[in-house]
Amino acid sequence: MRHRSIHWFRKGLRLHDNPALLAATRDCTELYPIFILDPWFPRNMRVSANRWRFLLEALKDLDENLKVLNSRLFVVRGTPAEVFPVLFRKWKVTRLTFEVDTEPYSKQRDAEVECLASEHDVQVIQKVSNTLYDVDRVIAENNGKPPLTYVRMQTVLASLGPPTRPVQAPTPEDMSDCCTPWKPAYEERYGVPTLEELGQDPESLGPHLYPGGESEALQRLDLHMKRTVWVCNFKKPDTEPNSLSPSTTVLSPYVKFGCLSARTFWWRLAEVYRGKPHSAPPVSLHGQLLWREFFYTAGAGIPNFSRMEGNPVCVQVDWDDNAAYLKAWSEGRTGYPFIDAIMTQLRTEGWIHHLARHAVACFLTRGDLWISWEEGQKVFEELLLDADWSLNAGNWQWLSASAFFHQFFRVYSPVAFGKKTDKNGDYIRKYLPFLKRFPAEHIYEPWKAPRSVQQAAGCIIGRDYPKPIVVHEVVRNENIQRMKVAYAKRGPPSTVDAKEPGQSALKKSRKRAAAAATPSVADIFTKITKSGKN
Repeated sequence: MRHRSIHWFRKGLRLHDNPALLAATRDCTELYPIFILDPWFPRNMRVSANRWRFLLEALKDLDENLKVLNSRLFVVRGTPAEVFPVLFRKWKVTRLTFEVDTEPYSKQRDAEVECLASEHDVQVIQKVSNTLYDVDRVIAENNGKPPLTYVRMQTVLASLGPPTRPVQAPTPEDMSDCCTPWKPAYEERYGVPTLEELGQDPESLGPHLYPGGESEALQRLDLHMKRTVWVCNFKKPDTEPNSLSPSTTVLSPYVKFGCLSARTFWWRLAEVYRGKPHSAPPVSLHGQLLWREFFYTAGAGIPNFSRMEGNPVCVQVDWDDNAAYLKAWSEGRTGYPFIDAIMTQLRTEGWIHHLARHAVACFLTRGDLWISWEEGQKVFEELLLDADWSLNAGNWQWLSASAFFHQFFRVYSPVAFGKKTDKNGDYIRKYLPFLKRFPAEHIYEPWKAPRSVQQAAGCIIGRDYPKPIVVHEVVRNENIQRMKVAYAKRGPPSTVDAKEPGQSALKKSRKRAAAAATPSVADIFTKITKSGKN
């Protein structure tokens, strides 16, 4: 049978390592690649102009790459439930292909689309390629429960073997008997929209540091893979959260949107590592991809993963509801220059270093402001180019000591941690230029500078820049006591993974890690915070 196929692009905005796209081209006479601008997302998620720009650039690049195959991208407006019945009839579709997505809304949406396809006698093919492994299989291998420790995750994955190798991008030969009907009138109806059409103000955009798209992703990957010594020696805790240029790859936005396949990234790293001494998970670049896999698996297997209530692995904490504190934190007005510089970089550029995320997340939650991690999750969801539902929820639970990490007495200092890698405060001077004339001894704590120094710097604390929103040394100790109370009120062990709840999970993780002569995740975290705590 010769098919008329729709391939539905969602996260996998690429041609390389896209097995569902290849499946669409087989025995195909007409191929319709589509992307649906689903109004559910802007209604239910906050998305910054920077992130919209990245998405639109990725779509434009995808369209250009499809043109090489004598195809085009159709950008369709509407909900999938409304769109597909119309397209099935209009294009006489017999097959629909797409990449598996494990997020709650996506699973519900895809199940509904499968039912619609069945009603229209349309074959549905789904392929795993957003993650290194099929997360459902990982959960099945772990007795039907998502692993709750990184070490347990490594054990399960070791039993599955290495990730599947990526598939090749489709070639013109693959499309030789397949065409994409395209009419000039389609440019207006199905073309990639502008920011203005999406209601976004181009004037609100930050600097254009990370252009979207598969072409850019593969170029950046190639550049990094040529740095063989750096790749082999990479250890995440040794990178700098406040370097003036990124000390990591910044490939995360490209992996999030699927412009770069995680499997392609994994196997390119494996080629660089081959025959050379290199760092190992959890701190290596392979380790960073496994962190992604860990949180994707947790997000797929833990109910209510992005919320505190109803989440069986999350400590229930009586967080404060303080809108003024939350607003000051999100806008970079806490009076702590290191924290405010990070949040300013996030708001303007759409990316911050992983350890910078640690610092501001700890500050908002258990460290200083005692605001729920769910509120921080929303801000990151809006502003981060690489905001990914599973990773965002998992990391916020980790940093708030609500799940996965339980040493709540390990607190990042909003002063000492930044000084560790930037004593002169150059990062602060870049993102908070009104503080740039403060001497190094006062740049992290300008409120302690004598009035004469503040006057000479042209910035009076309390007038031109706020005083500290809280006294860290005081609230840190108060919040540790509050966390002790929350932990004391915890209910029975989690039903998600009863063998590894809470502190016992951490102890087992440490024992396994020691047996393998590998530092535990908790030890890695301790190393990161050792000189920046309190």
